[in-house]
Amino acid sequence: MQICMNWTAIAFDWNQVRAFWATAEEGSFSAAARALGLTQPTLGRQVSGLEEALGVTLFERAGRGLALTDAGQELLVHTRAMGEAAQHISLTASGTSQAIEGLVRITAADMMCHSLLPPIIAKIRRAAPGIELDIVADNAITDLTRRDADIAIRHVRPEQPDLTAKLVQEGRGRLYAATSYLNEKGRPRTLQALAGYDFISFGDAPAMLSALNEMGVPVTASNLRVGSKNITVAWELLRQGLGVAMMNEDIGNATPGVEAVFPDVPPMTYPVWLVTHRELHTSRRIRLVYDMLAAELSAT
Repeated sequence: MQICMNWTAIAFDWNQVRAFWATAEEGSFSAAARALGLTQPTLGRQVSGLEEALGVTLFERAGRGLALTDAGQELLVHTRAMGEAAQHISLTASGTSQAIEGLVRITAADMMCHSLLPPIIAKIRRAAPGIELDIVADNAITDLTRRDADIAIRHVRPEQPDLTAKLVQEGRGRLYAATSYLNEKGRPRTLQALAGYDFISFGDAPAMLSALNEMGVPVTASNLRVGSKNITVAWELLRQGLGVAMMNEDIGNATPGVEAVFPDVPPMTYPVWLVTHRELHTSRRIRLVYDMLAAELSAT
């Protein structure tokens, strides 16, 4: 069956869409212009041209930066899908992905390596079978300048000038506990009630306490009855009914026997940054893996 396309309805310019996409991801016209190798006035004209062609406003000034309008947020979802499709078309047409070889080392928190990265790694392997991937599960904020890894996925933007970072996702987190624990302890109605609950620590316990306190959870070191620096181990301790902990919403909701402590409260959000060395960003194999990670993480 042949699909009839209304070709005249496709009125925008891909360069304008790409300019909008880069600006949304980078957060400013100047950063987007650097990323695309354009002058700032040229990029600004492309974004303005897209707004004029679509008849909508895509950005609003927010202090010293830019914020997406509702129309911009909606367009960004479709733009990311278009960008990923364009990337795969380019790789397929040129055969480049099949010819790229070599090792790329990716580091991320152990829970992300265990639960979220495997399907993305499978897609990268299918696109570029010559690339070798080494996944380093590390919860510390590794200094990439030591070359412990080529690409890092982190929740903190690096400050080193020789690193480049891209915000690829706003993660969502909630407080979770095993159903068995909540059946025994009771389901709290307020954050203040959590002062009498056991908590499971992972990674940096003082930093975790500070984050919980900032959320309004009145816990102290005395609430941390058990824990592990390994998040996967800590999550199993939670699953066995030993207390409460914060976890990524996708992981928490998919774990049998575990439930959100406050399911009706909006989740906490946190940034997910994709980081690499500036000079390695030009490496063909690292660039391919970096771009595919960015596209997949942005789509989740």
